[in-house]
Amino acid sequence: MTTRSLGRDITVLGDALEAPGVGFIPVNAFVLHAREPVVVDTGLGLPDRDFLRTLSEAVDPAEVRWIWLTHPDRDHTGGIFALLEAAPEARVVTTFLGAGEMTTERPLPMDRVYFLNPGQRLDVGDRTLTAFRPPLFDNPATVGFYDDRSRACFSSDCFGAPLPDGDLAAGGDAGAVGPEDLRAAQLFWASLDSPWVTVADREKFLATVRPVREMDPELVLSTHLPPAAGIGLIARMLDTVSLAPGLEPFVGPDQEALERMLAGFEPAGSARATA
Repeated sequence: MTTRSLGRDITVLGDALEAPGVGFIPVNAFVLHAREPVVVDTGLGLPDRDFLRTLSEAVDPAEVRWIWLTHPDRDHTGGIFALLEAAPEARVVTTFLGAGEMTTERPLPMDRVYFLNPGQRLDVGDRTLTAFRPPLFDNPATVGFYDDRSRACFSSDCFGAPLPDGDLAAGGDAGAVGPEDLRAAQLFWASLDSPWVTVADREKFLATVRPVREMDPELVLSTHLPPAAGIGLIARMLDTVSLAPGLEPFVGPDQEALERMLAGFEPAGSARATA
């Protein structure tokens, strides 16, 4: 994991996960350095990740007051229980459905949960965070937010894009990706991560994109895309997302393809692998 400051207000905790045949998928968490510090998601749950150690490079965990869980998928919850222990005054911002989904693995302590629905607001001392449902999502508990002070839109999975380079995915800048490459990757991600959009009513879907345009953010922070700054880049990303209805749905490898891949795989320690 890497840390990267975006001015005084935001630190990106960057990571990436390689998906064979897809590319490197960015997996970001964030720290919003508000008067009441907010951690947005808590990274991957893989055994070689130490979310709390990386977070400590950006903020003293004991000072964290809010953990905004954009949704309870495992690439967003890896360090949540370690952080709850290290941040005894922090509360988890989620929805009724989000808290319920967490109980299928390990329940959240309900006295430390704060339910917030799209359209509602959270005062974190020096700014107000407005919750919204991003246009694209893969979990019905998804809630992002807009920070009226930094003018940053935290979009959860929306605007994600697999990238060909792990360093770019984990610690780069979305503006470094060529416009056509970014457009293709974001449309691919939309069909993969939000397959329901391929059969969505176009006009109804565009009505969910419009509020993000009206926010007019200067910064878009997606879990699965390097930070995207600048009105021009963000406008292009919104135009790309608007094309999602009617995409061909993603279809992954079938068993025959898996067997072909396994046939060409040499486990570590095999005679050919060590020759």
